[in-house]
Amino acid sequence: MRAITIPEPGGPEALVWDEVPDPEPTEGEVLVEVAASAVNRADVMQRQGFYDPPPGASPYPGLECSGRIVALGPGSGGGWAVGDEVCALLSGGGYAEKVAVPSGQLLPVPSGMDLVTAAALPEVVSTVWSNVFMISHLRPGETLLVHGGSSGIGTMAIQLAKAVGAKVAVTAGNAEKLAACAELGADVLINYREQDFVTELRAATGGTGADVILDIVGAKYLDANVRALAVNGRLSIIGLQGGVKGELNLGTLLGKRGAVTATSLRGRPLAEKATIVAAVREHVWPLIESGRVRAVVDQTLPISDAAEAHRVIEGSGHVGKVLLRV
Repeated sequence: MRAITIPEPGGPEALVWDEVPDPEPTEGEVLVEVAASAVNRADVMQRQGFYDPPPGASPYPGLECSGRIVALGPGSGGGWAVGDEVCALLSGGGYAEKVAVPSGQLLPVPSGMDLVTAAALPEVVSTVWSNVFMISHLRPGETLLVHGGSSGIGTMAIQLAKAVGAKVAVTAGNAEKLAACAELGADVLINYREQDFVTELRAATGGTGADVILDIVGAKYLDANVRALAVNGRLSIIGLQGGVKGELNLGTLLGKRGAVTATSLRGRPLAEKATIVAAVREHVWPLIESGRVRAVVDQTLPISDAAEAHRVIEGSGHVGKVLLRV
């Protein structure tokens, strides 16, 4: 088969569409013929040499895909059959013509959605559901602050929070991105280049702050995020775009009886991923199939143009997901 390889870390030009050995499904896996994958920040970090795949994972980038099952490995459960159209959460290998997937990380393509678009769902939905709902327990009537509201993660977080009856505040870098967030239901729009998000959030919540914050920035926002929390607020850190080391005022956190969690999805044990995927299928798939939640796709490129797709992501001009069609 062919796959995007990274012979040496570097810029987007380091991605090479090359011939590689076909994967073989092992115990509990199925083999999926890939229709499309999606680009995530983790792929960019892997290309740059900063984020190696976990042990045993495919060396090729790509943390999600859609496609059709073409073979079943020994002990693959879940009632899947050859020919089923699926999308999948991956530890790697999505930028390829075929990928072996643990059966617990498969999801059916939502009814009414085309196969390529389904590639936009698994990583963002699993990330948002596990952090905002399974860990931070966002409840109806609470306020969620989403940093990077126009990103793939952000556009999904807005919709899921609104679907459960929460109020949503977002940060983004320009008026066009904020307008896209508003179309998805965001209630409070903050331009982080021109406004202090803590001040704006307090003004919009009557001084209360955010009950849950979903943060992709990390160290740069740590102190401000804690100040922006409501009493009993929960800060969930899922990205480090603003650095890895920050200073935390424990007195402020204690005074708010707040909680700070930090998670990544890629390296979790298979059982944990399967639990998240099962929860997504139960709680989120009905929202997608009813039309209350949708995949937001900025553009779709041929997988041989993966370098250009990475340039789009690094340029941060996109809204939602960038897909790679195989």
